[in-house]
Amino acid sequence: MTPQTEPLLTMGVDLGGTSLRVAAYTPEDGILDSVALPTRLEAGPHAVVEDMCSAVRELHERYSDGRTLAGIGVGSPGPLELPAGRLHHPPNLPGWDGFHLLAEMEKRLDGPIAIESDANAAALAEFALGLGRLLCVDSLCMLTLGTGVGNGIILDGRLWHGAAGMGGEAGHVTIFPQGPLCGCGNTGCLEACASATALMNAAERLIASGKAPGLAALKRDGVSLTALDLAEAARHGDKAAQAIYADTGRSLGIGLAGLINIFNLPLYVIGGGVANSWDLLSPAMFEELERRSYVYSLTAPGRAAAGGMPGGGTRVMPAKLGAEAGLLGACILPLHLPNHKLAGGVAKA
Repeated sequence: MTPQTEPLLTMGVDLGGTSLRVAAYTPEDGILDSVALPTRLEAGPHAVVEDMCSAVRELHERYSDGRTLAGIGVGSPGPLELPAGRLHHPPNLPGWDGFHLLAEMEKRLDGPIAIESDANAAALAEFALGLGRLLCVDSLCMLTLGTGVGNGIILDGRLWHGAAGMGGEAGHVTIFPQGPLCGCGNTGCLEACASATALMNAAERLIASGKAPGLAALKRDGVSLTALDLAEAARHGDKAAQAIYADTGRSLGIGLAGLINIFNLPLYVIGGGVANSWDLLSPAMFEELERRSYVYSLTAPGRAAAGGMPGGGTRVMPAKLGAEAGLLGACILPLHLPNHKLAGGVAKA
């Protein structure tokens, strides 16, 4: 990047199916400020884009003094066609099929706009600012377990996009062919077995079957069961809740085993809200990895073929950056583009 006499400013947008966040960021100080808004899916994609762009304009006006705008980064749910920036049947953004997200933002904002899948943005943040930096590795694979299951892959220091920007959709790899229905239309996807949504759906099925009286008691008076309730029940010995997390860990382990056998990367990062229950998920996950991935069994830290690997072997770890990974990744995305050109702007109405 060409040295600048003025400090750089970027704007980051983390678009989710439930909420969206927008932040102002500098490399020296990190996130200066952020705005969180509900994603108004019922109002349609154009209204959501206007919400995003209004927040970008507001933060840019507040923090642009004396700073050069390096760009606006956006992390969006996928599948996302790149470089067109067009969405295709995104399971977590109903009504957005075929929507030209990049073009609609360019109509409203001046300055360079970079769009990636939300999982790619999170993977970039973990690579540049989190575990990748800590372990000094140049490649990693990240799974984000939230409403869905996102997947970002970095190979030799670069985001891997595939032929049309849709590479890294491990959330829709089939784990159990006869498993639960996924939002993509398939059955038994990793997303249908290991996301936060999958956890809650499994709990509801057990309650309906009468096999989870403890969890049913948590729903008394019509109060909805939450993921936090489920985790607390498991940690306090509820067998049904523990079984749900064990099944989720097994699904995750099966999915990871395939990724490890294919890529042989030094680092696999598990992020998203479900990763907060690492203690409940990881025993069954590692059990599946040992059984199903001969690459993992040979290259895990301390194993026969681990010594020459970056980072000391194949590591599977919870994300370091937590819930901020997606937003941070969007913020730094403009700083990691090849042949990036600086420009001013944002004020287009």
